[in-house]
Amino acid sequence: MQQESNVMENNMDILFEDDHVCVISKSPGVSVHQDGRQKEETVADWFVSYVPSAREVGEPLVLTDGTTIGRPGIVHRLDKETSGVMVLAKTQESFLFLKKQFQNRTVEKKYRTFVWGALKDSEGSITRSIGRSRSDFRKRSAEYGAKPPLREARTDYTTLLKGTEFSYLEAHPFTGRTHQIRVHFKSRGAPIVCDRLYAEKKPCTLGFSRLALHAYSLSFTLPTGEKKTISAPLPEDFEQAEKLLKAEIA
Repeated sequence: MQQESNVMENNMDILFEDDHVCVISKSPGVSVHQDGRQKEETVADWFVSYVPSAREVGEPLVLTDGTTIGRPGIVHRLDKETSGVMVLAKTQESFLFLKKQFQNRTVEKKYRTFVWGALKDSEGSITRSIGRSRSDFRKRSAEYGAKPPLREARTDYTTLLKGTEFSYLEAHPFTGRTHQIRVHFKSRGAPIVCDRLYAEKKPCTLGFSRLALHAYSLSFTLPTGEKKTISAPLPEDFEQAEKLLKAEIA
């Protein structure tokens, strides 16, 4: 079985599906898996109802108190407020196959984002290492004083639109550090619009009520050997923000 569609299945937008994987477009505000505290349905919860045989696929998360959290089919994560493309594994074999690609950094990930201000160059690469913030346990930092251990990280970017107050960027993270894109752009003085953690003193604007970050495309190899690039359509808030920025520039 192999199909591509934009059909809603149980409120999840399925972009591609075959016998090995299911690729979805995650909505903002939906967590990828349970964390032991929340009650809302997650991507993992939906996936197990959609593909019951995937209940034991993947690797569980063990919390510090010993609680084990199942993560059926979850190969990689997106932050709760980030929208966009995710690939889920239907079998343990496909999970391990995809996991190896993420570990070897052969998966190509592209994001779209709106940031405050503008980066010095219209395109470039940010290679600042990332550690934990000393001021807030929830945060990561790519700036001086970050708490070790520091982990190397790289994010390439291209400016798509540049206004007087905001820029629209495409970001290509080569590594997969927690909050990588968010902390890299903040470290360059261009935090993401409506980032309540890393730009908490700035208002949400351009029509956003959530983090202005969208996982736009994912390129990877299927267990069949076929190489695939799958894109998630831009959400309505991104389309409106792009129109606003274009109108300002015109």
